[in-house]
Amino acid sequence: MAKAVEMENEDSIVESNLDFNSMTVKDLKDYATEREIDFTPKIRKADLVQLILENDDSLIDELEDEEIEELEDLEDLESESEIDDSIYEENDEENGEDVNKIDELEEMNSITSVDDCIKAVKSLPGVGEATLNKLIKSGFSSLEAIAYTPPSIISDESGIGEKTTAKLIKASMDRLGIGFKSGEEIWEVRKNIARITTGNKELDDLLGGGVETGSLVEFFGEFRTGKTQIAHQLCVNVQLDKEQGGLGGNALYIDTEGTFRPERIIQMSEGLDLDYKKVLKNICYGRAYNSDHQILLVKEATNIIKEKNIKLIIVDSLIGHFRSEYIGRGTLANRQQLINKHLHDLLRLCDIYPDLAVMFTNQVSSKPDTFYGNPTVATGGHIVAHGSTIRVYLRKGKGEQRVAKIVDAPNLPEGEAVFAIRECGITE
Repeated sequence: MAKAVEMENEDSIVESNLDFNSMTVKDLKDYATEREIDFTPKIRKADLVQLILENDDSLIDELEDEEIEELEDLEDLESESEIDDSIYEENDEENGEDVNKIDELEEMNSITSVDDCIKAVKSLPGVGEATLNKLIKSGFSSLEAIAYTPPSIISDESGIGEKTTAKLIKASMDRLGIGFKSGEEIWEVRKNIARITTGNKELDDLLGGGVETGSLVEFFGEFRTGKTQIAHQLCVNVQLDKEQGGLGGNALYIDTEGTFRPERIIQMSEGLDLDYKKVLKNICYGRAYNSDHQILLVKEATNIIKEKNIKLIIVDSLIGHFRSEYIGRGTLANRQQLINKHLHDLLRLCDIYPDLAVMFTNQVSSKPDTFYGNPTVATGGHIVAHGSTIRVYLRKGKGEQRVAKIVDAPNLPEGEAVFAIRECGITE
């Protein structure tokens, strides 16, 4: 039987399915502990009840749902101008269920703007204002972000309980139709993948047409081999129209070594007859001052990708801060675990935004015990090697020439390409 509980800071009476009057203080404390609600040991029963009502998402959402139902009874809302919540309710008629599922998938595919994404998240079962605000603040403002992220990460970063998180992930996957697909469907998607030109035809051919979207591309090499120059060039080229080899979008540049130079962007823009002021304005720059800040910037990128039409993310370089902060074999395990999580944050962005390209640069180290062959290897070990979709090794050539070599790629053969670095950028 529902009991009325009056909250001290509100004039209204709220209804709850819990019979708080018959529950002891110990029962209430056990209930609050299960839902990870903090309270002082000597808290009064009335204060504890109020605390539970204010922080228990399931109760808050229950009350919000009741308010919505009352509002719908009083007003005849036009379904054409509102998100039709009834599409997600159970339908007793089998044909009605099929129609609703088809309409639902079509609606999910048409979601493009930030507001549309937030509305879709709000329409999930059990998501009220409190839960919605927690999800948005922690960067989970779309169905894709919720569906592709492990429940432990969502729970830790948003403060939502594990059971609620699991339900949200399941509902998001159902809405998006995530499941097994045929090889033919995957091929249709792969045929339409967009690519960003590097400015050099030979290098583009080596990469299968350019730096592809939906993949994590690594460029590693010694100093002065062109890693940062390629990163600058991609920031300019991504803004070109698709017919010119771009994506018609903006770039997000995370600089960990302080090597981003607007002067080079200006030179490269002028080499392509572009307005350098507009090009610079379309580059979102973030300076990472330590490894924790670097990880945080990648997490924050989720909130601005759609808002600022980001089509390319650059991390230059991935490993610099980690190498300087985690010194010695005793810290190696912790360093590798953090790098692994960091890489998966970047990979997750590729899954959430299939039309986004992610490129990072990596440093190298030498193996003194190598007597034959090239002693230069990429830093980061197997963690970085497995995390990258495509790995490109850069080395110096004659004069302005540089040589790029495909080291690892799931669909590209090993090969080399020669490119030049000039004042106007990456050229033949």
